[in-house]
Amino acid sequence: MLKLALIGKDVSKSDSAKMHIFDMKGLGSECSYELISCSKEGFDDAAKKLLAEYDAFNVTIPYKLDIIPYLKRLEGDAAVFGAVNTVKDGVGYNTDGAGFSLMLENNGIYPKGKKALVLGAGGAGRSVAKKLLDAGAEVFVYDLKKENADALAQEFAGVRVKETLTAEPYDLIVNVTGVGMHKTEGVSPVGADILQGAKYAVDLIYYPRKSEFLRIAESLGKPIVNGEGMLFYQAYFADCIILGREPSAEEAKALFEKYSEEERDR
Repeated sequence: MLKLALIGKDVSKSDSAKMHIFDMKGLGSECSYELISCSKEGFDDAAKKLLAEYDAFNVTIPYKLDIIPYLKRLEGDAAVFGAVNTVKDGVGYNTDGAGFSLMLENNGIYPKGKKALVLGAGGAGRSVAKKLLDAGAEVFVYDLKKENADALAQEFAGVRVKETLTAEPYDLIVNVTGVGMHKTEGVSPVGADILQGAKYAVDLIYYPRKSEFLRIAESLGKPIVNGEGMLFYQAYFADCIILGREPSAEEAKALFEKYSEEERDR
C-alpha cells in the first residue's frame, strides 16, 4: 500500500484524501492518504519528513513554491510554471494546469480567442494563466501584491498585468486567490461591479461548494464552475505520475462521473 499525503497551511476540510483513495482504487492500486496542515515555521521539518517517509505527496496553498528548494529537480509543467503540486522520489511535478484545462473542457468553456481575467498570481495562478495563454486566450492577471503579477507577466510573454480592477467585459474570470474559503468564507475577492462583465465565473475553491464569488456571479445570471472538477482531475493526473502510467482524459472523466455519483448517493 502506497503511503501518500497532502501538505498545506490548512487542509482540514480537503477532499483530497477521498479523491486519491478513490482514484487509486479505480486505477488498481491502494493507498493511505494523510492530510498535513502546517505553519510556515513548521514547513521545513514537515517537508523533510515527507521526503524521507512517504512514497509521494501533494502540495497545496501556500507551499507550491516553498517546496522547490527541497527537490532534486522539476519535471514537465512544474518546470514551466515554477510551482509544484506533486512530489515523487524527490522530483517535483505540477498537474494543476492539466486538471484546470480538463475542467474547463468538461464545462464547455474553450479559451481560444477569449478574454480572461485571472485573480491571483501565486502557484495556482501561474498554472492557470499559462494554460489559458497556451490555449489561445487573451490573459490579464491581477494580484493585490502587484510584484507577483509583474513577475508572472515577465516570465510568460503575453500575460498582461491589471494594476487596478475596473468594470469591463471578460469572457472568463477565474478566482485563484483562495479568498472565499476557510477564514475568508463568505468573502469574495471582487464584487458585482467586476463580475457583471463576465460571461463565465470559475472558482478554484470547491469548499464551500458555492463561494461568495460564485454566489454573486450566479445572482447576476452568469454560468458558474467550482473547483471540484479541477481538484479531482489534478489528483487523477498526479496519481498517474505516482503509478507511472499514461493518463487518459476519457478515463479521468469516467472516474469523476463515478466519484460524483457516489458522493451524491451518500
